[in-house]
Amino acid sequence: MTSDEDFDLAEAFQAWPWVLTASTIWELVERRAATTPDRRLLIAEDGTVLTCREFRDKAERVAAALAALGVGPGSRVAWQLPTRISTVLVMVALRRLGALQAPIIPIYREREVTTAVQLAQADLLLVPGTWNGFDHSAMAAELNASGAIATRVEVIGQDAPESDDLTTLPPNPVQPEAALWMYFTSGSTGMPKGVRHCDRSLLSGAFGFAAHGRLGEREDEVAALGFPFAHSGGISFTATLLSGGFPALLIEAFDAAGAVELFTRHRVTVTGGATPFYQMLLAHQRAHPGTPLYPDLRKLVGGGAPCSASLFEAARDELGVVVAHDYGMTEVPLIAVGDPQDPEDLLADTDGHILPGNRVRVRGLDGQLLTDGSTGELEVSGRALCLGYTDEAATSVNFTGDGWLRTGDTGRVRDGDIVEVVGRTKDMIIRKGENVAPAEIEGLLAGHPSVAEVAVIGLPDEERGERICAVVALREGAPVIDLRSLTEWLSEAGLIRQKLPEQLELVDTLPRTGLAKVAKLTLRERFTQRQPA
Repeated sequence: MTSDEDFDLAEAFQAWPWVLTASTIWELVERRAATTPDRRLLIAEDGTVLTCREFRDKAERVAAALAALGVGPGSRVAWQLPTRISTVLVMVALRRLGALQAPIIPIYREREVTTAVQLAQADLLLVPGTWNGFDHSAMAAELNASGAIATRVEVIGQDAPESDDLTTLPPNPVQPEAALWMYFTSGSTGMPKGVRHCDRSLLSGAFGFAAHGRLGEREDEVAALGFPFAHSGGISFTATLLSGGFPALLIEAFDAAGAVELFTRHRVTVTGGATPFYQMLLAHQRAHPGTPLYPDLRKLVGGGAPCSASLFEAARDELGVVVAHDYGMTEVPLIAVGDPQDPEDLLADTDGHILPGNRVRVRGLDGQLLTDGSTGELEVSGRALCLGYTDEAATSVNFTGDGWLRTGDTGRVRDGDIVEVVGRTKDMIIRKGENVAPAEIEGLLAGHPSVAEVAVIGLPDEERGERICAVVALREGAPVIDLRSLTEWLSEAGLIRQKLPEQLELVDTLPRTGLAKVAKLTLRERFTQRQPA
């Protein structure tokens, strides 16, 4: 939404000599392959390794194979693929072809996939076939048959298709500001909201991640990626690997126990994602006291949910690692990044340094900008900011007149460049790093025959960050419901498992504010200490 014509990319990152920069993602692929051709870049769970040069060459052959399927500039491709080397190759190949791409989280089902494909106006949908016990091909076929979508479907398995005929490839792409990336975030209704990105916005955050996160500063750096690659974090971390020049182990379905052998074998030094990811590693370590399970691990990085000082201290004392927490969102994948060399008190209490090219300001409840370190709503602008939403009305609502994003988070800026996030203004639950819109669940439960009123709230939870609690007032004379019957009803209504309530509270009436709105703060205070049955 903003322009920074005076920004000098090379000058901005000259203090971090290991950071390689470029104006486009494909240029970064080419530069990395030329700079460190034989250095490892991607590692599969089965031990398959691609060097920087091999990655570049295979990505171009994958692009040629996709071109043979008719993909090229102007194509619109949605993909719902797991965290695999083939997925990374397809993603970069699509950018090499100049196609618009719209990644979809693999856990999404009919309702979300339909909305995402429609928003992207996709003419091709790439799926993994049957993955993790679910047949994505069958789901896509059913959606096409029902008329919910109308798109060609192709399967991408463990190996991406390749072709040696490179003559069909278009010229190398440029257009660093072209809106060729579409990511999805939950809107107020719970259905995906399309966020438009370009190479410039995605690369800006990645360069800052490599720099402030000191990713690639040491020669022995090895990352592990266990989060869904279709997040905006997928391309962000890929660009960070290419920028910092270090490899990553890709894990399709992460679990802390299974990671022990993989982390040890590949000498993983850094991993992360949302806060529950840290907690998962910590819980597994606590189950094996006295035995260091992740001996080479030294950094946890990521964002997506708050990280408490107590979690920072536990990770330091029990895992022996530094938590360098970051701040970002789909609209700005990386706003601020923690520097692992910062003092511990700063790392424990804050969410990172504002990245080069980004700007953060604070607005008070009265609408005035705050410049004295006070707390208010955080607004973001700069190079890493998206180009807006697919819905112009959403862009109008969520952006200020001068092009700054209203984040919906409350916080302050310390010492000029350090962000401290303290809460949220938006009514959104963050469960295991995923946004869950209460309005979506409330809308479905409003149709339940026993429900008179319902409010869905997020409650603090050590494992999940927040757990989903449904507070229900029953219809007079209606049968009493329990959590199991409620979640079964929601599942039949099409709600995915990750959005199902984990706690049910029955009340006579819902408390109201003076404006007749449901007093959710009162409900949170009332039920925070009560654990789900």
